[in-house]
Amino acid sequence: MIQTTGSKARYCDGMNFAERAVKRLFDFLVSLVGLVLLSPLLLFIALRLHCSGGSVIYSQERIGRGGRPFTILKFRTMPSDYEQDGVPQLVVRCDSDQTGFQRFLREHHLDELPQLWNILVGDMSFVGPRPERRYFIDQIMERNPDYEFIYLMRPGLTSAATIYNGYTDTMEKMLVRLQMDLNYLQRRSLVTDMGILLTTVKYILNGKKI
Repeated sequence: MIQTTGSKARYCDGMNFAERAVKRLFDFLVSLVGLVLLSPLLLFIALRLHCSGGSVIYSQERIGRGGRPFTILKFRTMPSDYEQDGVPQLVVRCDSDQTGFQRFLREHHLDELPQLWNILVGDMSFVGPRPERRYFIDQIMERNPDYEFIYLMRPGLTSAATIYNGYTDTMEKMLVRLQMDLNYLQRRSLVTDMGILLTTVKYILNGKKI
């Protein structure tokens, strides 16, 4: 539901308090089990990246629920000199300087696995808008100030926008993603989340790029 006050739209959360509590419990339990069951795979990836030189984990500040910053974790798949000039860049799907293993991790979203820790500690959820950096949020809000309603939700590992809008490598795609995330906010439910999770898993298992 959208409530309008004057000329400004107000987006209401489709989930009530009980649903959000169940969602958080699901996130905690599944991320905990996931970290335990996937620990051999996580260790294997970490060792492969370590042997190739450089750091294993790439960390970056993102903005989460309530507009609060947190540190997102990923396996390193970009060159060490990426953004060496200090100016944030939109990441393209693949980079020519990536190793074959790094490219594989990124194309199959295995570089995102360390975010299970972000989900466990409550920085993120399995389903929700992808977290963004302040630099790009400021640019988005200049074009659409409704981004502030994204702060009502924990950012997610996957979303409908991730599935159907792909990598946001342009500002235009960021604005499309924002509208899709706002639509999700209004309509989200536990059933909707489960559908997004199952679709994400199906796409990854089938090798479809998202």
